[in-house]
Amino acid sequence: MTLPPFHLAFPVHDLEAARAFYGGLLGCPEGRSDTRWIDYDFFGHQIVAHLSESAAPRPAHNPVDGHDVPVPHFGAVLPMAEWRAMANRLEAAGVDFIIAPTIRFAGQPGEQATMFFLDPSGNALEIKAMADPSNLFAKQ
Repeated sequence: MTLPPFHLAFPVHDLEAARAFYGGLLGCPEGRSDTRWIDYDFFGHQIVAHLSESAAPRPAHNPVDGHDVPVPHFGAVLPMAEWRAMANRLEAAGVDFIIAPTIRFAGQPGEQATMFFLDPSGNALEIKAMADPSNLFAKQ
């Protein structure tokens, strides 16, 4: 099944910090840009960092499998090998994780590797990989 790409626009307080984070650290190719926004290819999806001087994190959390998951958040579901490579790259870069790379829902249909971290503007991201990718939408 081929999925159409989604589009997400989100606020950032500093475009150069966003460029270093999304383009440099995460390795997302940069698309079009202007003085107040930058497009990125986020694992096949279009995300747009929009400059908003009043951008501020909205700290809220929900409990999930023993962790406090930040809300809102966005991210990607990667193949396990790519997830491991990204976890290693982020750990080597000294990223301060909200939830360090871990496995949750172990032994259940939703078993997944996951990690949560913030971009420089306080936007929360989750990068995950499914133990069995066909279970992405499986019910417990």
